[in-house]
Amino acid sequence: MKTRVKFLKNIKLRNPVLFTGLPGIGLVGKISVDYLLKQLKAQKIAEVFSDSFPPSIHTKDGVINMIKDEIFLYSFKDRDYLFLAGPVQPALDIRSSSMAEHYEFAEAIMDSLKAKGLKEVYTLAGINIGEKRMLSEPNVIIAATDKNILAEWKKFGAVGDRPEGLISGAAGLILGVAKENGISGACLMGETNARLVYGDHGAAKNVLELLIKKYGFKVDMSRIEKEAKEIESAFTQLAKQFEDQEEKPAEHGLSYVR
Repeated sequence: MKTRVKFLKNIKLRNPVLFTGLPGIGLVGKISVDYLLKQLKAQKIAEVFSDSFPPSIHTKDGVINMIKDEIFLYSFKDRDYLFLAGPVQPALDIRSSSMAEHYEFAEAIMDSLKAKGLKEVYTLAGINIGEKRMLSEPNVIIAATDKNILAEWKKFGAVGDRPEGLISGAAGLILGVAKENGISGACLMGETNARLVYGDHGAAKNVLELLIKKYGFKVDMSRIEKEAKEIESAFTQLAKQFEDQEEKPAEHGLSYVR
């Protein structure tokens, strides 16, 4: 089967732009897109199936379905916005997948949407900055297909100060394949910590705020702001614990490791 994009209806899109938010570091992209989908009440227009997804099925109330990603549509101010969302992307572990699967997945997504007139692509993701995430407000780092896009997003607060790096997985390859097909865009990465496996809502909030500034989406941010404050509060408590441990004098005598 490889990767198949199944459209649920025939649609004509107006100057469409795509946002992707699949699972990744700190779940930043996934949280961002999932939050927008709930707020904007976007309609599902396509399903994405792939041999590169885990060899499992999903069950709900005794009914089975294939594991899939989905594409949603939201129309706003004479333009159509597409969102690629879902629970999976091709695995990055070379022991369980082929690297070719990543390219095939990205190319299938781009081929199907380029045929629908896709004009721009923005992949949303997280970038690991380690323990520094506990001590500072997360920036949104940008890597763009060209200098004009880079300059445009920097006006809204994105930071483009990384001289060199790699963007792995769907967030990188979808954008790279898009550029090869003459489609412009950028990867917007919220600074996070890779150990936040349950998600970094603070970093996702900052990514969302950037999108709202640029596109004018009408979004109630109260819930994600609350979740972001809870994350920051937990960081403050952890930092205080580390500080207390450093100030505590070492005990004399035998020591044990356990």
